[in-house]
Amino acid sequence: MYNKWKKNVKVLIAALSITLFATSVVWALDGLKMREKLRHLGIKNVIIMVPDGCDETVQTVARWFKGENLQLDKMQGGGVKTHMADSIITDSAAAATAFACGHKTSDGFVGVGPSLEGLLSGYEPTADPYTPIASVLEAAKIKGMATGIVVTCRISHATPAGFASHVSSRAWDNDITEQMVYNNIDVVFGGGARHLIPEDSYYTTTFGDVWKGKRTDGDDLIQILRDRGYAFVDNTEDMQAQSGGKVWGLFDDSHMEPDIDRQYFAKHQPSLAEMTAKAIELLSQDRDGFFLHVEGSQVDWAGHANDPIYMVTDFLAFDEAVKIACDFADRDGHTLVLAFPDHNTGGMKIGHYYTPMGYTKTKIEDLVDPLKGMKITSAGLVKMMEGDDSAANIQLKISKFWSLDITEEQAQEILNYQAAAGVSLDYAISYIISKYYTVIGWTTHGHNGETVPLWSYGAEVSKGIIDDTQLATIAADAMNTDLDRISHRLYVGISTITNDYEIVGDLSINDYGLTGNLVLKVRGAEFPINKDYMTYKNRKIKLPGLTIYAPVTGEVYVSQKAVSLLGLMQ
Repeated sequence: MYNKWKKNVKVLIAALSITLFATSVVWALDGLKMREKLRHLGIKNVIIMVPDGCDETVQTVARWFKGENLQLDKMQGGGVKTHMADSIITDSAAAATAFACGHKTSDGFVGVGPSLEGLLSGYEPTADPYTPIASVLEAAKIKGMATGIVVTCRISHATPAGFASHVSSRAWDNDITEQMVYNNIDVVFGGGARHLIPEDSYYTTTFGDVWKGKRTDGDDLIQILRDRGYAFVDNTEDMQAQSGGKVWGLFDDSHMEPDIDRQYFAKHQPSLAEMTAKAIELLSQDRDGFFLHVEGSQVDWAGHANDPIYMVTDFLAFDEAVKIACDFADRDGHTLVLAFPDHNTGGMKIGHYYTPMGYTKTKIEDLVDPLKGMKITSAGLVKMMEGDDSAANIQLKISKFWSLDITEEQAQEILNYQAAAGVSLDYAISYIISKYYTVIGWTTHGHNGETVPLWSYGAEVSKGIIDDTQLATIAADAMNTDLDRISHRLYVGISTITNDYEIVGDLSINDYGLTGNLVLKVRGAEFPINKDYMTYKNRKIKLPGLTIYAPVTGEVYVSQKAVSLLGLMQ
């Protein structure tokens, strides 16, 4: 019986492999047509927009909640497969690497090839282990296009990191941030200022907050940005005042506030739509076109928290940003907008086991009315509790901020669920409230593995189901560039050139990445790790890409330009 089962599994895996190969062949044929179509349209600008962690369910709930069609409803649709190299359920870092760089990778990897451990059955990697692979943002930069990133999380978080950094752990915020600084992105808006600031230093904001640094290498990256000609802003007014040039706007030391919570905790912060509009205004001044990545980062966190009002309002904030991009595309006539989730999160569904009226009698009011009474996220509600986690205070704050008069037993059930499931109080509140007071159900506090929607504007890119890696190909084709060629141009292993080199500095790693400044020394030249230049005979030489160190393999990667220069130094 076991042998028969094992044989059937092998047959299934073989069949899946053939199907995946057939799909790639079909896409290769369709891709040629798409490439010609995009070139014929004369695409000049590419905007990739990601509502992190969702599927069509939140789109449906948001439509009912708003009472009218969304911008995304007006966009041509397809579907995207989201598995990563080592799991059919992806994490955000691997997903970002797929659609930013065009290759599957492992859990937590950003902009590098996968580990060979634990790969999915039948999967063969298309990138070498731990090797940097170029992103569409880097390809745009090589072409002379302006580039930008707009998010509501830390700019070093997994999805934006996939476009501008190369590390084998998404947790290495310090390295990711440093690589972003030296990758010369023209416009960066989001959170995460603490990873620009040395750990023994502080930054005093224009609105009175004081941000403590997290960097252990001593580098003041805010000053380095200014030295490189960037403006640095920390509030909406100063962001809006920018009329040109390069700018970083970081509006929190860590993540920005949820869209619905800004009114309580961060009135100085811009909305996602405002950041998107300003980024497009600045980037579109480049005659060579631009590439922009926009992420509705916290839709995912709402899914993790099973918080329906958080998920709906942040998704609607994302939809407003999409409208900004599409309105620009209408005016411009040469802009491609691609929008898609990286994966689903939370498994949000309309209808659950406890729906009291029965699913065939569910009215609009049953879905919408409980949400309309919620004026803050569950995490914001917990902040308002000011450390008093008693059942009585839970009842009081839910009544005040969510307009629901829950029972003492339900308040106690929230505390019981928190303890039994090992989740935070905000997760417990939103899960139990969903159960008793909404018609919204959830399957998990984690990610899901199903196909997600693809929306596009400016060109019809797919009517069927494609792999997330093909999104990078579509973007590259629209920009008339080749990602593999750019990877070979930017990232060459130093050991393939010479054995006469050394890595100097502290090789230790902490929670945020490398603890100090590393330098590659070869033939009298020095290449600071994570930076875009080399020094030779007291002369600084600008390079087209970053010098990347892979701690697992010990390899260092430099650009072809660096290789050519080293050849002259023999």
